Amino acid sequence: MDAIYQAGCLVAGTWLTDGPAAERTGPYLRRTVSRARTATPDDITRALAYAGPAAGAVARLAPATRAAILERGAAEVTARGEELARLLAVELGKPVKDGRGEVLRVADTLSVSAAEARALGGEVLPVAGWARGVGNTALTCRAPAGPVLAITPFNAPANLLAHKLGASFAAGNTTIVKPPPQAPAASTELVRILLDAGMPVEAVQVLHGGADVGARLCAAPEIAVVSFTGGVSAGAAVARAAGPKRVLLELGGNAATIVCEDADVAEAARICARTGYSNSGQSCISVQRVYVQRGRFEEFVAALTAEVKSLVVGDPLDPATDVGSMVDDDAAERVVRWAGEAAGQGAAITTGGARSGAVMEPTVVSAPPADARLVREEVFGALVAVLPYDGFDEVIEACNSSRYGLQAGLFTHDVRRIVQAWRELEVGGLVVNGSSNFRLDHVPFGGVKDSGIGRESPRWMIEDFTVTKTLLLRGLSIWGEQ
Repeated sequence: MDAIYQAGCLVAGTWLTDGPAAERTGPYLRRTVSRARTATPDDITRALAYAGPAAGAVARLAPATRAAILERGAAEVTARGEELARLLAVELGKPVKDGRGEVLRVADTLSVSAAEARALGGEVLPVAGWARGVGNTALTCRAPAGPVLAITPFNAPANLLAHKLGASFAAGNTTIVKPPPQAPAASTELVRILLDAGMPVEAVQVLHGGADVGARLCAAPEIAVVSFTGGVSAGAAVARAAGPKRVLLELGGNAATIVCEDADVAEAARICARTGYSNSGQSCISVQRVYVQRGRFEEFVAALTAEVKSLVVGDPLDPATDVGSMVDDDAAERVVRWAGEAAGQGAAITTGGARSGAVMEPTVVSAPPADARLVREEVFGALVAVLPYDGFDEVIEACNSSRYGLQAGLFTHDVRRIVQAWRELEVGGLVVNGSSNFRLDHVPFGGVKDSGIGRESPRWMIEDFTVTKTLLLRGLSIWGEQ
Protein backbone atom coordinates (compact mmCIF):
# COMPACT_ATOMS: atom_id res chain seq x y z
CA MET A 1 0.00 0.00 0.00
CA ASP A 2 2.36 2.70 -1.32
CA ALA A 3 -0.36 5.13 -2.43
CA ILE A 4 -1.13 8.10 -0.19
CA TYR A 5 -4.74 7.98 1.05
CA GLN A 6 -6.57 11.27 0.49
CA ALA A 7 -8.87 11.93 3.45
CA GLY A 8 -11.34 14.63 2.54
CA CYS A 9 -13.61 16.71 4.73
CA LEU A 10 -17.32 15.99 4.34
CA VAL A 11 -19.18 19.28 4.72
CA ALA A 12 -22.87 19.82 4.01
CA GLY A 13 -23.06 16.71 1.87
CA THR A 14 -19.93 17.39 -0.22
CA TRP A 15 -16.48 15.83 0.01
CA LEU A 16 -13.77 18.52 -0.01
CA THR A 17 -10.25 17.55 -1.08
CA ASP A 18 -8.69 20.78 -2.37
CA GLY A 19 -7.32 23.22 0.17
CA PRO A 20 -5.11 23.07 3.26
CA ALA A 21 -3.89 19.62 4.19
CA ALA A 22 -1.90 17.77 6.83
CA GLU A 23 0.22 14.72 6.08
CA ARG A 24 0.51 11.66 8.31
CA THR A 25 3.82 9.82 8.42
CA GLY A 26 3.45 6.14 9.26
CA PRO A 27 5.42 5.50 12.48
CA TYR A 28 6.76 2.17 11.22
CA LEU A 29 6.96 2.79 7.46
CA ARG A 30 8.57 6.24 8.01
CA ARG A 31 6.87 7.73 4.95
CA THR A 32 3.74 9.74 4.20
CA VAL A 33 0.77 7.37 4.24
CA SER A 34 -2.23 9.72 4.29
CA ARG A 35 -3.10 13.33 3.63
CA ALA A 36 -6.08 14.96 5.34
CA ARG A 37 -7.88 18.01 4.00
CA THR A 38 -8.02 20.15 7.15
CA ALA A 39 -11.13 22.11 8.03
CA THR A 40 -11.10 25.88 7.58
CA PRO A 41 -13.15 28.31 9.70
CA ASP A 42 -15.57 28.62 6.77
CA ASP A 43 -15.93 24.81 6.64
CA ILE A 44 -16.82 24.77 10.34
CA THR A 45 -19.40 27.53 9.90
CA ARG A 46 -21.02 25.70 6.98
CA ALA A 47 -21.02 22.37 8.83
CA LEU A 48 -22.72 23.88 11.87
CA ALA A 49 -25.32 25.65 9.74
CA TYR A 50 -26.06 22.37 7.95
CA ALA A 51 -26.39 20.40 11.20
CA GLY A 52 -29.79 21.84 12.13
CA PRO A 53 -31.69 20.91 8.95
CA ALA A 54 -29.76 17.62 8.79
CA ALA A 55 -30.89 16.74 12.32
CA GLY A 56 -34.51 17.03 11.25
CA ALA A 57 -33.95 14.83 8.22
CA VAL A 58 -32.33 12.06 10.25
CA ALA A 59 -34.92 12.26 13.04
CA ARG A 60 -37.67 11.61 10.50
CA LEU A 61 -36.18 8.24 9.58
CA ALA A 62 -37.99 5.36 11.26
CA PRO A 63 -35.93 3.31 13.73
CA ALA A 64 -36.37 0.29 11.46
CA THR A 65 -34.81 2.24 8.60
CA ARG A 66 -31.87 3.33 10.72
CA ALA A 67 -31.38 -0.24 11.94
CA ALA A 68 -31.38 -1.67 8.42
CA ILE A 69 -28.73 0.84 7.33
CA LEU A 70 -26.52 -0.01 10.30
CA GLU A 71 -26.89 -3.73 9.59
CA ARG A 72 -25.83 -3.18 5.99
CA GLY A 73 -22.94 -1.10 7.32
CA ALA A 74 -21.82 -4.01 9.49
CA ALA A 75 -21.88 -6.31 6.47
CA GLU A 76 -19.92 -3.77 4.36
CA VAL A 77 -17.29 -3.40 7.08
CA THR A 78 -16.85 -7.16 7.16
CA ALA A 79 -16.55 -7.34 3.37
CA ARG A 80 -14.00 -4.49 3.23
CA GLY A 81 -12.29 -5.29 6.50
CA GLU A 82 -8.87 -6.11 5.08
CA GLU A 83 -8.59 -2.66 3.53
CA LEU A 84 -9.52 -1.02 6.83
CA ALA A 85 -7.10 -3.19 8.82
CA ARG A 86 -4.23 -2.28 6.49
CA LEU A 87 -5.01 1.42 6.84
CA LEU A 88 -4.78 1.04 10.62
CA ALA A 89 -1.42 -0.71 10.18
CA VAL A 90 0.16 1.91 7.93
CA GLU A 91 -1.21 4.96 9.76
CA LEU A 92 -0.65 3.77 13.32
CA GLY A 93 1.79 0.85 13.24
CA LYS A 94 -0.97 -1.37 14.67
CA PRO A 95 -0.31 -5.04 13.78
CA VAL A 96 -2.65 -6.07 11.02
CA LYS A 97 -4.00 -8.94 13.11
CA ASP A 98 -4.99 -6.43 15.79
CA GLY A 99 -6.52 -4.30 13.06
CA ARG A 100 -8.55 -7.27 11.87
CA GLY A 101 -9.74 -7.72 15.43
CA GLU A 102 -10.79 -4.08 15.57
CA VAL A 103 -12.69 -4.48 12.31
CA LEU A 104 -14.63 -7.42 13.75
CA ARG A 105 -15.54 -5.24 16.71
CA VAL A 106 -16.66 -2.44 14.38
CA ALA A 107 -19.09 -4.82 12.68
CA ASP A 108 -20.37 -6.02 16.06
CA THR A 109 -20.77 -2.46 17.34
CA LEU A 110 -22.80 -1.44 14.30
CA SER A 111 -24.97 -4.55 14.64
CA VAL A 112 -25.56 -3.80 18.32
CA SER A 113 -26.43 -0.20 17.44
CA ALA A 114 -28.97 -1.52 14.95
CA ALA A 115 -30.54 -3.74 17.59
CA GLU A 116 -30.77 -0.80 20.00
CA ALA A 117 -32.41 1.35 17.30
CA ARG A 118 -35.11 -1.31 17.01
CA ALA A 119 -35.60 -1.21 20.79
CA LEU A 120 -36.23 2.54 21.03
CA GLY A 121 -39.47 3.30 22.79
CA GLY A 122 -40.88 4.68 26.00
CA GLU A 123 -43.30 3.78 28.76
CA VAL A 124 -46.71 4.42 30.23
CA LEU A 125 -46.22 6.02 33.63
CA PRO A 126 -48.29 4.95 36.67
CA VAL A 127 -49.72 8.42 37.30
CA ALA A 128 -52.99 7.08 38.69
CA GLY A 129 -51.15 5.75 41.71
CA TRP A 130 -51.31 9.23 43.26
CA ALA A 131 -54.48 11.20 43.85
CA ARG A 132 -53.62 14.13 41.58
CA GLY A 133 -52.89 11.73 38.75
CA VAL A 134 -56.27 10.02 38.80
CA GLY A 135 -58.15 10.56 35.54
CA ASN A 136 -54.99 11.32 33.55
CA THR A 137 -52.49 9.37 31.44
CA ALA A 138 -48.77 10.06 30.99
CA LEU A 139 -46.44 8.51 28.42
CA THR A 140 -42.79 9.00 27.56
CA CYS A 141 -40.64 8.48 24.49
CA ARG A 142 -36.93 8.83 23.69
CA ALA A 143 -36.38 11.63 21.18
CA PRO A 144 -33.14 12.59 19.39
CA ALA A 145 -31.15 15.11 21.43
CA GLY A 146 -29.87 17.01 18.40
CA PRO A 147 -26.54 17.32 16.58
CA VAL A 148 -23.77 15.22 18.16
CA LEU A 149 -20.07 16.03 18.04
CA ALA A 150 -17.90 12.89 18.07
CA ILE A 151 -14.21 13.47 18.84
CA THR A 152 -12.34 10.18 18.45
CA PRO A 153 -8.86 8.96 19.52
CA PHE A 154 -6.05 7.39 17.53
CA ASN A 155 -5.68 4.11 19.39
CA ALA A 156 -8.93 2.50 18.21
CA PRO A 157 -10.15 5.03 15.66
CA ALA A 158 -12.48 2.72 13.76
CA ASN A 159 -14.30 0.99 16.62
CA LEU A 160 -14.64 4.06 18.81
CA LEU A 161 -16.01 5.98 15.83
CA ALA A 162 -18.45 3.11 15.28
CA HIS A 163 -19.62 3.44 18.89
CA LYS A 164 -20.21 7.17 18.65
CA LEU A 165 -21.58 7.43 15.12
CA GLY A 166 -23.50 4.14 15.30
CA ALA A 167 -25.25 5.05 18.55
CA SER A 168 -25.90 8.63 17.47
CA PHE A 169 -27.49 7.53 14.20
CA ALA A 170 -29.48 4.79 15.94
CA ALA A 171 -30.88 7.50 18.24
CA GLY A 172 -31.91 9.60 15.24
CA ASN A 173 -29.23 12.29 15.36
CA THR A 174 -26.89 13.87 12.87
CA THR A 175 -23.19 13.68 13.80
CA ILE A 176 -20.14 15.83 13.16
CA VAL A 177 -17.00 13.69 13.38
CA LYS A 178 -13.64 15.19 14.34
CA PRO A 179 -11.19 12.31 13.71
CA PRO A 180 -7.72 12.02 15.27
CA PRO A 181 -4.95 13.64 13.20
CA GLN A 182 -2.98 10.38 13.49
CA ALA A 183 -5.68 8.28 11.75
CA PRO A 184 -7.56 10.40 9.21
CA ALA A 185 -7.61 7.68 6.54
CA ALA A 186 -9.05 4.90 8.71
CA SER A 187 -11.69 7.26 10.10
CA THR A 188 -12.68 8.63 6.71
CA GLU A 189 -12.83 5.17 5.17
CA LEU A 190 -15.29 3.96 7.80
CA VAL A 191 -17.56 6.94 7.11
CA ARG A 192 -17.37 6.17 3.38
CA ILE A 193 -18.29 2.55 4.05
CA LEU A 194 -21.37 3.61 6.02
CA LEU A 195 -22.44 6.04 3.30
CA ASP A 196 -22.04 3.28 0.74
CA ALA A 197 -24.27 1.13 2.95
CA GLY A 198 -27.05 3.70 2.69
CA MET A 199 -26.46 6.10 5.58
CA PRO A 200 -27.94 9.39 4.35
CA VAL A 201 -25.46 12.16 3.79
CA GLU A 202 -27.40 14.30 6.28
CA ALA A 203 -26.38 11.88 9.04
CA VAL A 204 -22.66 12.64 9.12
CA GLN A 205 -20.05 15.30 8.45
CA VAL A 206 -16.27 14.92 8.82
CA LEU A 207 -13.95 17.76 9.80
CA HIS A 208 -10.23 17.04 10.06
CA GLY A 209 -7.92 19.17 12.15
CA GLY A 210 -6.37 19.74 15.52
CA ALA A 211 -7.49 21.00 18.90
CA ASP A 212 -8.55 24.36 17.46
CA VAL A 213 -11.16 22.68 15.28
CA GLY A 214 -12.40 20.59 18.18
CA ALA A 215 -12.60 23.59 20.51
CA ARG A 216 -14.68 25.65 18.10
CA LEU A 217 -17.07 22.76 17.50
CA CYS A 218 -17.41 22.06 21.24
CA ALA A 219 -18.35 25.67 21.94
CA ALA A 220 -20.89 25.91 19.12
CA PRO A 221 -24.49 26.33 20.29
CA GLU A 222 -25.66 24.19 17.37
CA ILE A 223 -24.09 21.12 19.06
CA ALA A 224 -26.36 19.34 21.57
CA VAL A 225 -24.05 16.57 22.79
CA VAL A 226 -20.26 16.21 22.82
CA SER A 227 -18.80 12.70 23.01
CA PHE A 228 -15.02 12.73 23.50
CA THR A 229 -12.48 9.95 23.96
CA GLY A 230 -8.90 10.93 24.77
CA GLY A 231 -6.57 12.17 27.47
CA VAL A 232 -7.50 13.82 30.76
CA SER A 233 -6.12 17.29 29.98
CA ALA A 234 -7.79 17.31 26.57
CA GLY A 235 -11.03 16.12 28.15
CA ALA A 236 -10.94 18.99 30.64
CA ALA A 237 -10.42 21.42 27.76
CA VAL A 238 -13.39 19.89 25.92
CA ALA A 239 -15.61 20.30 28.97
CA ARG A 240 -14.56 23.92 29.41
CA ALA A 241 -15.20 24.74 25.77
CA ALA A 242 -18.53 22.91 25.66
CA GLY A 243 -20.00 24.74 28.63
CA PRO A 244 -23.56 23.86 29.69
CA LYS A 245 -24.35 21.09 27.23
CA ARG A 246 -24.21 17.31 27.52
CA VAL A 247 -20.61 16.14 27.60
CA LEU A 248 -19.53 12.48 27.65
CA LEU A 249 -15.87 11.88 28.46
CA GLU A 250 -14.03 8.56 28.16
CA LEU A 251 -10.58 9.48 29.38
CA GLY A 252 -7.39 7.84 30.55
CA GLY A 253 -6.63 4.87 32.74
CA ASN A 254 -3.93 3.28 34.85
CA ALA A 255 -5.35 -0.21 34.85
CA ALA A 256 -4.51 -2.61 37.66
CA THR A 257 -4.74 -6.39 37.57
CA ILE A 258 -4.54 -8.42 40.79
CA VAL A 259 -3.12 -11.96 40.84
CA CYS A 260 -4.04 -13.79 44.04
CA GLU A 261 -2.20 -16.77 45.55
CA ASP A 262 -4.87 -19.22 44.31
CA ALA A 263 -4.56 -18.09 40.69
CA ASP A 264 -3.23 -20.11 37.79
CA VAL A 265 -0.02 -18.10 37.51
CA ALA A 266 1.01 -19.44 34.11
CA GLU A 267 -2.38 -18.60 32.61
CA ALA A 268 -2.46 -15.17 34.26
CA ALA A 269 1.01 -14.41 32.88
CA ARG A 270 -0.01 -15.53 29.41
CA ILE A 271 -3.12 -13.34 29.43
CA CYS A 272 -1.26 -10.31 30.82
CA ALA A 273 1.43 -10.67 28.15
CA ARG A 274 -1.12 -10.85 25.35
CA THR A 275 -3.23 -7.96 26.64
CA GLY A 276 -0.49 -5.73 28.03
CA TYR A 277 1.24 -5.21 24.69
CA SER A 278 -1.53 -5.42 22.09
CA ASN A 279 -1.53 -2.14 20.13
CA SER A 280 1.82 -1.51 21.86
CA GLY A 281 -0.04 -0.96 25.12
CA GLN A 282 -1.86 2.06 23.68
CA SER A 283 -5.21 1.37 25.27
CA CYS A 284 -6.84 3.06 28.24
CA ILE A 285 -7.46 -0.38 29.80
CA SER A 286 -4.17 -1.95 28.76
CA VAL A 287 -2.51 -3.95 31.55
CA GLN A 288 -0.21 -1.49 33.30
CA ARG A 289 0.06 -2.42 36.97
CA VAL A 290 0.00 -6.10 37.97
CA TYR A 291 -0.13 -6.72 41.71
CA VAL A 292 0.90 -10.28 42.61
CA GLN A 293 0.62 -11.91 46.03
CA ARG A 294 4.16 -11.96 47.40
CA GLY A 295 4.39 -15.75 47.64
CA ARG A 296 3.77 -16.04 43.87
CA PHE A 297 5.58 -12.86 42.83
CA GLU A 298 8.89 -14.27 41.54
CA GLU A 299 7.08 -17.10 39.78
CA PHE A 300 4.79 -14.64 38.02
CA VAL A 301 7.60 -12.27 36.99
CA ALA A 302 9.54 -15.17 35.47
CA ALA A 303 6.48 -16.48 33.63
CA LEU A 304 5.46 -13.03 32.35
CA THR A 305 9.00 -12.25 31.20
CA ALA A 306 9.18 -15.51 29.26
CA GLU A 307 5.80 -14.85 27.63
CA VAL A 308 6.77 -11.31 26.68
CA LYS A 309 10.06 -12.45 25.16
CA SER A 310 8.07 -14.77 22.87
CA LEU A 311 6.09 -11.88 21.35
CA VAL A 312 6.93 -11.11 17.72
CA VAL A 313 7.94 -7.47 17.26
CA GLY A 314 8.20 -5.79 13.89
CA ASP A 315 6.37 -5.01 10.65
CA PRO A 316 2.70 -4.33 11.43
CA LEU A 317 1.72 -5.59 7.98
CA ASP A 318 3.19 -9.03 8.76
CA PRO A 319 0.37 -11.28 10.03
CA ALA A 320 2.78 -12.88 12.50
CA THR A 321 3.58 -9.60 14.27
CA ASP A 322 2.26 -9.19 17.82
CA VAL A 323 3.75 -5.76 18.58
CA GLY A 324 4.19 -3.08 15.93
CA SER A 325 5.11 0.53 16.58
CA MET A 326 3.77 3.17 18.89
CA VAL A 327 2.04 6.20 17.47
CA ASP A 328 5.28 8.19 17.14
CA ASP A 329 8.89 8.38 18.30
CA ASP A 330 8.12 10.76 21.15
CA ALA A 331 5.62 8.33 22.68
CA ALA A 332 8.15 5.49 22.56
CA GLU A 333 10.90 7.68 24.01
CA ARG A 334 8.67 8.67 26.93
CA VAL A 335 8.11 5.01 27.85
CA VAL A 336 11.85 4.28 27.63
CA ARG A 337 12.52 7.26 29.88
CA TRP A 338 9.96 6.19 32.49
CA ALA A 339 11.39 2.65 32.55
CA GLY A 340 14.86 4.08 33.08
CA GLU A 341 13.65 6.28 35.91
CA ALA A 342 12.11 3.27 37.67
CA ALA A 343 15.32 1.28 37.23
CA GLY A 344 17.21 4.17 38.81
CA GLN A 345 14.85 3.91 41.79
CA GLY A 346 15.65 0.23 42.32
CA ALA A 347 13.30 -1.60 39.94
CA ALA A 348 14.51 -4.38 37.64
CA ILE A 349 13.87 -4.36 33.89
CA THR A 350 13.57 -8.07 33.13
CA THR A 351 13.11 -7.59 29.38
CA GLY A 352 12.90 -4.68 26.96
CA GLY A 353 13.58 -1.13 27.98
CA ALA A 354 14.76 0.20 24.61
CA ARG A 355 13.29 1.39 21.32
CA SER A 356 14.08 1.61 17.64
CA GLY A 357 12.31 4.63 16.24
CA ALA A 358 8.68 4.32 17.29
CA VAL A 359 9.00 0.59 17.95
CA MET A 360 9.15 0.06 21.70
CA GLU A 361 10.53 -3.25 22.90
CA PRO A 362 7.89 -4.93 25.08
CA THR A 363 9.11 -4.10 28.57
CA VAL A 364 8.58 -5.69 31.99
CA VAL A 365 9.52 -3.67 35.08
CA SER A 366 9.69 -5.66 38.31
CA ALA A 367 9.08 -4.12 41.74
CA PRO A 368 9.13 -0.41 40.94
CA PRO A 369 8.52 1.94 43.88
CA ALA A 370 4.93 3.08 44.38
CA ASP A 371 5.87 6.67 43.53
CA ALA A 372 7.48 5.84 40.18
CA ARG A 373 5.82 7.62 37.27
CA LEU A 374 5.04 4.34 35.53
CA VAL A 375 3.00 3.37 38.60
CA ARG A 376 1.32 6.73 39.25
CA GLU A 377 0.60 7.94 35.71
CA GLU A 378 -0.87 6.42 32.57
CA VAL A 379 1.94 4.77 30.60
CA PHE A 380 -0.07 4.19 27.41
CA GLY A 381 2.77 2.16 25.98
CA ALA A 382 4.40 -1.25 25.71
CA LEU A 383 5.30 -1.60 29.37
CA VAL A 384 3.89 -3.61 32.27
CA ALA A 385 4.94 -3.04 35.89
CA VAL A 386 4.71 -5.93 38.38
CA LEU A 387 4.47 -5.22 42.10
CA PRO A 388 4.21 -7.56 45.11
CA TYR A 389 1.51 -7.30 47.77
CA ASP A 390 0.78 -9.06 51.06
CA GLY A 391 -2.86 -8.64 52.12
CA PHE A 392 -5.96 -8.26 49.97
CA ASP A 393 -7.10 -5.10 51.75
CA GLU A 394 -3.67 -3.66 51.07
CA VAL A 395 -3.82 -4.35 47.34
CA ILE A 396 -7.31 -2.86 47.03
CA GLU A 397 -5.94 0.31 48.62
CA ALA A 398 -2.95 0.30 46.25
CA CYS A 399 -5.19 -0.05 43.20
CA ASN A 400 -7.41 2.78 44.42
CA SER A 401 -4.45 5.10 45.02
CA SER A 402 -4.54 6.06 41.33
CA ARG A 403 -6.42 9.15 40.19
CA TYR A 404 -7.84 6.97 37.42
CA GLY A 405 -10.60 4.40 37.75
CA LEU A 406 -11.55 2.82 34.45
CA GLN A 407 -11.27 -0.98 34.65
CA ALA A 408 -9.43 -3.64 36.66
CA GLY A 409 -8.63 -7.34 36.41
CA LEU A 410 -8.64 -10.02 39.11
CA PHE A 411 -7.30 -13.59 39.01
CA THR A 412 -8.82 -15.66 41.82
CA HIS A 413 -11.34 -18.43 42.51
CA ASP A 414 -12.36 -16.99 45.89
CA VAL A 415 -15.88 -15.59 45.55
CA ARG A 416 -15.45 -13.53 48.71
CA ARG A 417 -12.52 -11.68 47.14
CA ILE A 418 -14.47 -11.23 43.92
CA VAL A 419 -17.36 -9.60 45.75
CA GLN A 420 -15.04 -7.44 47.88
CA ALA A 421 -13.15 -6.25 44.83
CA TRP A 422 -16.37 -5.50 42.93
CA ARG A 423 -17.61 -3.53 45.94
CA GLU A 424 -14.44 -1.68 46.90
CA LEU A 425 -12.37 -1.10 43.75
CA GLU A 426 -12.91 2.44 42.47
CA VAL A 427 -13.41 1.48 38.82
CA GLY A 428 -16.19 1.33 36.29
CA GLY A 429 -15.67 -2.37 35.54
CA LEU A 430 -13.99 -5.47 36.93
CA VAL A 431 -12.89 -8.48 34.85
CA VAL A 432 -12.56 -11.71 36.85
CA ASN A 433 -10.02 -14.33 35.75
CA GLY A 434 -8.96 -11.99 33.01
CA SER A 435 -6.84 -8.86 32.80
CA SER A 436 -8.10 -5.29 32.79
CA ASN A 437 -7.81 -5.25 29.00
CA PHE A 438 -11.03 -7.02 28.03
CA ARG A 439 -14.14 -5.34 26.70
CA LEU A 440 -17.42 -6.45 25.20
CA ASP A 441 -18.87 -3.77 22.97
CA HIS A 442 -22.47 -4.37 24.07
CA VAL A 443 -21.62 -4.00 27.80
CA PRO A 444 -21.42 -0.58 29.55
CA PHE A 445 -17.91 0.83 29.57
CA GLY A 446 -16.59 3.88 31.38
CA GLY A 447 -14.85 5.01 34.50
CA VAL A 448 -14.85 7.08 37.65
CA LYS A 449 -12.52 9.77 38.98
CA ASP A 450 -10.25 11.12 36.22
CA SER A 451 -11.28 8.32 33.84
CA GLY A 452 -14.33 10.20 32.70
CA ILE A 453 -18.07 10.78 32.75
CA GLY A 454 -20.74 8.56 31.23
CA ARG A 455 -20.79 5.07 29.77
CA GLU A 456 -20.04 3.91 26.26
CA SER A 457 -21.59 1.00 24.34
CA PRO A 458 -24.62 1.65 22.14
CA ARG A 459 -27.45 1.11 24.63
CA TRP A 460 -25.97 3.46 27.22
CA MET A 461 -24.76 6.00 24.68
CA ILE A 462 -28.26 6.18 23.17
CA GLU A 463 -29.56 7.21 26.59
CA ASP A 464 -27.20 10.20 26.45
CA PHE A 465 -27.91 10.90 22.78
CA THR A 466 -31.67 11.14 23.38
CA VAL A 467 -33.97 13.15 25.63
CA THR A 468 -37.05 11.93 27.48
CA LYS A 469 -40.22 13.62 26.20
CA THR A 470 -43.41 13.35 28.23
CA LEU A 471 -47.00 13.39 26.96
CA LEU A 472 -49.71 14.25 29.54
CA LEU A 473 -53.30 13.47 28.57
CA ARG A 474 -55.57 15.31 30.99
CA GLY A 475 -59.03 13.92 31.56
CA LEU A 476 -58.20 10.73 29.69
CA SER A 477 -57.21 7.67 31.66
CA ILE A 478 -56.56 4.00 30.94
CA TRP A 479 -56.49 3.32 34.70
CA GLY A 480 -59.95 4.45 35.81
CA GLU A 481 -61.25 7.87 36.75
CA GLN A 482 -62.17 7.70 40.42
